[in-house]
Amino acid sequence: MRFFNTAGPVNPADHYCLDPLSRFDLEEIFSLIRQKKYFVLHAPRQTGKTSCMLALMQYLNDTGEYLSLYTNIESAQAAREDVTGGIRSVMSSIGIYARDFLGNQFVLDHDNEILQERGAYNALEEVLSRWSSHEQLPIVLIIDEVDALIGDTLISLLRQLRSGYSRRPANFPSSIILCGVRDVRDYRIYSDQEKSIITGGSAFNIKAESLRLGNFSKIEVKSLCLQHTEETGQKFEPEALEKIWENSQGQPWLVNALGYEVCFKMETGKNRSVSISPGMIEEAKTRLILRHETHLDQLADKLREERVRRIVEPMIEGTSVDSTINDDDLSYVMDLGLVTRGPDGLQIANSIYREVIPRQLTTITSYNLEATIPRAPFIRPDGRLDTRYLFTEFQQFYRENSGSWLEIAQYREAGPQLLLMAFLQRVVNGGGRIEREYGLGRGRLDLLIIWSVQSGETQRIVIECKVLHHSYEKTIRDGLSQTYRYADTCSATESHLVIFDRTPEKPWDEKIFNTEEVYSGTEDHPVMFLVTVWGM
Repeated sequence: MRFFNTAGPVNPADHYCLDPLSRFDLEEIFSLIRQKKYFVLHAPRQTGKTSCMLALMQYLNDTGEYLSLYTNIESAQAAREDVTGGIRSVMSSIGIYARDFLGNQFVLDHDNEILQERGAYNALEEVLSRWSSHEQLPIVLIIDEVDALIGDTLISLLRQLRSGYSRRPANFPSSIILCGVRDVRDYRIYSDQEKSIITGGSAFNIKAESLRLGNFSKIEVKSLCLQHTEETGQKFEPEALEKIWENSQGQPWLVNALGYEVCFKMETGKNRSVSISPGMIEEAKTRLILRHETHLDQLADKLREERVRRIVEPMIEGTSVDSTINDDDLSYVMDLGLVTRGPDGLQIANSIYREVIPRQLTTITSYNLEATIPRAPFIRPDGRLDTRYLFTEFQQFYRENSGSWLEIAQYREAGPQLLLMAFLQRVVNGGGRIEREYGLGRGRLDLLIIWSVQSGETQRIVIECKVLHHSYEKTIRDGLSQTYRYADTCSATESHLVIFDRTPEKPWDEKIFNTEEVYSGTEDHPVMFLVTVWGM
């Protein structure tokens, strides 16, 4: 039986999968190869690059026109600034992959000799030159995990490939494809030898194109899931397929992880007579997040990087990116797959990432809240969430703890919003879920609590968060309009507007308040909409 794959390249005999060669424009790539171009293919981790490159290698070899080799050089990362060790590792990887995939021993038979003869700064160029001269067919070399290398090792690799470029195809690979998370132009490499920053674009200025492997389309997500239905008879409800798309936006690992979790790990889903429902997909999503899957932890680990913080923090706040932020930071965060361009501008790539990010940024706080804040008092005897008590308690908690917490928070500007989300998560966990909407320039953070009541009723509680930048009157006026629009979209049963006043030295008694406000709509669309406003 096949299954959804969440680790390593796909194997059609074992895994549900799309045709890897359909994931990119094969004609465009083949055209670049025919033109003897050197180019880049990049994509976020666990998007399917390796599967696609292995399939491309096989495709090229099957044409009989090329000798193509895929190789992964990530092992050279351990050499760091040791150029000799790094280049030795790169050549060894090329030799091992050539032996295993092609039955070709040339590189393994000559790499050590050439390294001793030419030295680390010329050995890779020389071994590729001799190998190309030895083979009758032009070589297409696919090098994966290039951006795993650092410093002078990476600089030496790029420069040796550039140096041999003019001798292709008779005495150097006809075409080279560099694969990694980032485009080579975004490499900012510190050379210990030169005591300066070298850009990837200058070290590898022979790049012809930069191609990006995208996510699955909505149709492809459905196609992948229906392979399970065809093989087992187990159906996905249409709304469940929509929920997979909504949660993943086609990110390949997330699609496969949700499918594997719901069909092969959850007891209910193991019963093939049970159709996969939207609720089961939501449960699978929660299990993945709480289990701290490696993919999600690796992604969250990037949040500690300063260049990522500069982009993500204003997204949580809903403000704009500082004008001093350069395009490189934005390109880097987009290449990681954290951020994407949506119809309303930059936004977090999918709903799972939107939930993982604030959880990761408040991990220790969440543990402390579990130990100090009991859930029971926030739940009424009828099973409903007592939101008035919840916000009253958070006001006091925020008053007592925000100062010390914000002093140590890495994302200090977004600290109030993160602290609120951590508090809400502590209360809501186990009885409901929180959906989050945030992005650049939105001017607020949108939260929706979906809480299941014992009677079968569902509370849908909208929370709009704003930071006081102007007068209270303007902030409330804008906030009421935004809260109404979000609540109308979410079919909310109650709505709250939280205003954080970060004015230094202002007494807490002036910041903390609670009032009921009515939004009356516009002349064209009058309404009577009640919003509870909480000042902090």
